[in-house]
Amino acid sequence: MKSITRHAVTRLLDRSLVGALLLLVLLLLGIQAARAGEIVPSIGVTRTVDNGSSEAKMFGGLAIRGHIAPLLKSEVGLAYRSETMNGGDLKVHMWPLTTSLWVTPIPTLYLGGGVGWYHTTLEYAPALALGESTSQEFGVHLGGGVTVPIAPMAALDLHGRYIFMEDQASRLPPNSFDPDFWTTSVGLAIRF
Repeated sequence: MKSITRHAVTRLLDRSLVGALLLLVLLLLGIQAARAGEIVPSIGVTRTVDNGSSEAKMFGGLAIRGHIAPLLKSEVGLAYRSETMNGGDLKVHMWPLTTSLWVTPIPTLYLGGGVGWYHTTLEYAPALALGESTSQEFGVHLGGGVTVPIAPMAALDLHGRYIFMEDQASRLPPNSFDPDFWTTSVGLAIRF
């Protein structure tokens, strides 16, 4: 029964990845047609809710945004974040690939949310001899931001979001942790 379940999960992940790539292509075509796109490289801070520490870590990301309606923007983003948990016995590496819809009640403010695919590697300390494990999880996020124009083709982008994910299994006690996290970032929105 486990092999059937694992096969079904693998097929679901494959279909989800194809769907995400198709969505990315459609969004990019829509952005090109509207000629109102932005590329937003960013850096920021992130912190997991359940890491037992108040320490925030740096992360980096890249997003592509475009208007799909007068008061609606779409975004596809990719980021990298990592942090240490359980007193240094566990290092979490995560590559979030997200899609978002942002409502823009005024041109410089956006609010909304979206979904993401979170490729996560758990790397255990060598002394524990547990190796590493990799998983792919889905999550949802809510957030928003402000864009401050600094030139005709560029704006400063201040962004924040909270990411909700299901608990993740760990080989260390208590054998699971809450991977929910928040991020704040500053970026440069380059219009094309």
